[in-house]
Amino acid sequence: MHSPVCVIGTIFIDCKGFAVQSYHPSTRNIGTIQFVHGGVGRNIAENLANLHLPTTFVTSVDDTAIGREVVERLQKLKVNNEHQIRSKQRGMGMWLAVLDEKGELAGSISQIPDFTLLQRFITSKGKTVIGQSSHIALELDLTIDIVNHVIKMAKKEKKPIYGVPGNLDVILKHTEILGHLDCFICNNFEADLFLKLDFTNLAVDQKIDSLIRFVERSGLGSMVVTLGEQGSVFYDSRTKASGYQPVFPVKLVDTSGAGDAFFSGTVMGLVKGLPLKEAVVCGTKVAGWTIESPENTCPDLPMKIQQDEFFRKLL
Repeated sequence: MHSPVCVIGTIFIDCKGFAVQSYHPSTRNIGTIQFVHGGVGRNIAENLANLHLPTTFVTSVDDTAIGREVVERLQKLKVNNEHQIRSKQRGMGMWLAVLDEKGELAGSISQIPDFTLLQRFITSKGKTVIGQSSHIALELDLTIDIVNHVIKMAKKEKKPIYGVPGNLDVILKHTEILGHLDCFICNNFEADLFLKLDFTNLAVDQKIDSLIRFVERSGLGSMVVTLGEQGSVFYDSRTKASGYQPVFPVKLVDTSGAGDAFFSGTVMGLVKGLPLKEAVVCGTKVAGWTIESPENTCPDLPMKIQQDEFFRKLL
């Protein structure tokens, strides 16, 4: 059996409200409310397992009925949950989200988990887990101590690190982290902050030029910026390959989880040895299928990739 991809990140329970008519933030809105499993790390772990990659998930989880439900769902997908730390409270986060009549995010509030137990685990046992893994998929907004410790151990073990932002609380204050990553993926609004310019409103060729300069300046291995319905741009500093990837037509249901899905698909491509230009095709397809699902992930992902000609070559 191949060594697993080690995902280090969070579990959230998402409370999502869907407006059925035009959404008005200052008045009552009729719609539906759902509780779904979420969290950047959890979403990525589920996606990678559904993409048939051996996956280990390092996280903390509440020792409650809903916490056990999250763990059981991942176990059914054969995610290795051996390194999940049980907590009496605040082991998981919560995300309250409101989506407008188009399925797009209109507002949200996050309750962040307590990272004390996770940090203790990473310090004491992280070396073993990372040493047994092939690649590291790291949620960057945990604590700076966790992130630095993971980077130090991964570098020592010569494991590629793929980074994804969470709430930006850590990574924006410690952008030096980026220079240790083999690939960093964020969206255009996050890129506005990292690049310190109006990246969102640049033309595509200007976006690519700005991205190249930022990657070279920061010491990143490679970087991808997603542009929502406009696709994504990418640059690999090792091969000097850059470009633009358009989206594929989809029927939008819910955009939440799309960024995690794009990251997961791209990581799968990179783990399989694809160049970044082809890996972002994987990310684009997985994100599109997730957007068509009311959940934060696409439960039909195994079937989708079996039916997709591009993915069949990788399985």
